[in-house]
Amino acid sequence: MSRCVYCKQRKGKRSCPALNGLICSQCCGEHRIVRVSCPTDCVYLGTGSDYQQKRLGEQFMPVRREFYRTLGEVGGEKAVALFNLIEVVAFSYFQGRRDGRDAEVVTAMQALRRALSPLHVPAAPMPVFAEHLKKEYDTFKKRNPEQIADTSMAPEILDRAIRFVSEFSGTDFQSHRFLGGLVGYVRAFHPATAEQLTKQQEPGHIVLPAQQLMPPSASGSHTHGPGCEHHYH
Repeated sequence: MSRCVYCKQRKGKRSCPALNGLICSQCCGEHRIVRVSCPTDCVYLGTGSDYQQKRLGEQFMPVRREFYRTLGEVGGEKAVALFNLIEVVAFSYFQGRRDGRDAEVVTAMQALRRALSPLHVPAAPMPVFAEHLKKEYDTFKKRNPEQIADTSMAPEILDRAIRFVSEFSGTDFQSHRFLGGLVGYVRAFHPATAEQLTKQQEPGHIVLPAQQLMPPSASGSHTHGPGCEHHYH
């Protein structure tokens, strides 16, 4: 009997291209997308993917909240605003795509870090999403210069953000666990914001609803960030 490549107990019945072996239907149903980096053309993805994305969003919520708490302690509202901008831009860009990978987000943050570093670091042309993120940052910074981390703080905050995304994503280069968690979280817990961002397709015209994406603080106090009664069009 060919045992499941994931649990090593039950009989493997489905061919799993991500794990390069046979997986049982129970492990496939429970772990696809959430713990297994399924390719977008897998025949077993489909109606269950929304449910899996919601589950991943639920896993993402507490670690995300803790990361925001740490950012607030390290750099205050400007640090929080920077990562919130990254989340909003990433959601808007990737929410309709099944081929997005966490590596694209990490690469974009690394490129933004180089661009904001006090030291000039020559770099190759940016990938598409990295260039998109840089443009959105520049637009927001130009119109709201006092609300978001700049060159004095951004490199440290981006280093922390890169570690956070990489750790949640895992070691698989093809992983989309962070993006799945982000999209699942926003759709499940902030559906109005998800609908708003889904409609915004034009680069540089994003309305940043950061207040609505912020994890609730223990005291329930207001947390400022991009989009807190501030919009850029």
